[in-house]
Amino acid sequence: MSKKDQLKQGLWLFNINLFISAFTFGGGYVVVPMVRKYYVEKKELFSEEELMDIAAISQSAPGAIAINLTALAGYRVLGWLGAGVSCMAAIIPPLLILMAVSTWYDVFVGSALVTAVLKGMQGGVAALMVDLIIDMARFVAKDGSRLLTLLIPAAFVANFFCQINAAVVLVSCGMICLVRLWWLQGKGGKTC
Repeated sequence: MSKKDQLKQGLWLFNINLFISAFTFGGGYVVVPMVRKYYVEKKELFSEEELMDIAAISQSAPGAIAINLTALAGYRVLGWLGAGVSCMAAIIPPLLILMAVSTWYDVFVGSALVTAVLKGMQGGVAALMVDLIIDMARFVAKDGSRLLTLLIPAAFVANFFCQINAAVVLVSCGMICLVRLWWLQGKGGKTC
């Protein structure tokens, strides 16, 4: 890739991550549909399968999911430069918003308008998260593995009903898949 193409790609990464970060409220899971729209559907920079892998790694790694996701997507597009540019762009909007909120905290905390807007945004965020969960479940089920398909409700039950820590659930699911991979490789079959 030429220097001009790298600069063009870097500027696109900066602008799109700045936009995504500025307009996705509700946490890292809300970023996934936006990344899908711009990286996968519009620019075709990577596949839906790669996005699901990136999202899974982002959720499993320490730190903010939104930052992890943008860093991995940027790395996939433009290497370390893309990861750095994407992280910087993703950090700027929340930093500026938090600076404003902390400066005028007393005004925000007592404002009925701000409270109403935040309540409305909760519904939108919940809808986006349900959409993401359905898409991820379809993606896992498409693999055709009964084990992976059964892990979805098992992980939900373990976390929601049994109150098992999400980190323990994630590590356990990862270990189960490692054992599955080891077993399939020993049998000479396909991998996870």
